[in-house]
Amino acid sequence: MAKRASTIALTTSLVLAVGGALCLWSCSAASENADASAEAVPEGQIQVERYDHDVSDVLQGEQEPAKRNEEASRETSQTDGARGQGKAGAETPPSTGATSDAADLKAQLGIVEDFRPSLSHGPKTAAHQRYIVLHDTEGNGSPSSVVDWWDSNGNLVAAHFVVGKDGSIVQCVPLDEIAHHAGYGDAGHNDLYGIQEDGRDDMEGSSPIGAWAPDYALNAWSIGIEMVHMGGEGDYPAAQLEAVDGLIAYIDAYYGFESDIIDHKAWRSGNSDTSEEFAGYLRSYQSQRVHE
Repeated sequence: MAKRASTIALTTSLVLAVGGALCLWSCSAASENADASAEAVPEGQIQVERYDHDVSDVLQGEQEPAKRNEEASRETSQTDGARGQGKAGAETPPSTGATSDAADLKAQLGIVEDFRPSLSHGPKTAAHQRYIVLHDTEGNGSPSSVVDWWDSNGNLVAAHFVVGKDGSIVQCVPLDEIAHHAGYGDAGHNDLYGIQEDGRDDMEGSSPIGAWAPDYALNAWSIGIEMVHMGGEGDYPAAQLEAVDGLIAYIDAYYGFESDIIDHKAWRSGNSDTSEEFAGYLRSYQSQRVHE
């Protein structure tokens, strides 16, 4: 009996030893496979970061100029190449931001695409989107007539979108192209807004307006929205404001992040747009992205 018990004990020890070795080998192999899987990044997949910047102080002139060049350079290096350089024509949304929500919102808004090559001034990838700039046309007429005027007057100035009093929207520059809607800004505003003149903007049609306003980066880092309105003529129609609400939501969905909202006079002192009657709506757009 003692000999038989000894044999059983020896056999059990051998089984346990062999089982432990197999377990160690299996766990090690699984760990190596998991590490390899974690390190494998699908080809062409690039993560786009959003540049965060609060412009509420910019509008009130209370914030010291911010030095953001290092952050912007790092973000640009991480995201360059995420999209090809756009051409005037049918848009291809950025792969990192656009979703079916953007397409649905665009369809709901009934945006009329009337792209004019003369009004596009260089490529603007998702990495270069920071601001939505609101303007007044300082004139009346339909969005289509505004675009026709821009395209025919030789100034090469336009915004990406025009929103009519009836809520109709015409787009004349693709979102992945630069439009000349902001022009020159106050000295120091490139730094204040954390943007740079990096050579993407062809600057065609631009003319310096004085040493007090030498900065010209905003066009290349923003989307422009013009509202058909003349300052002093009264309130903005509900249909127009609701269309602007939807347009901002569409731009947010297109890029996959929220851009800071400013008006034109925040960029250049003395501009008339947006009007005094828009001030309350502007604050609401900046705080909750809708007009009320």
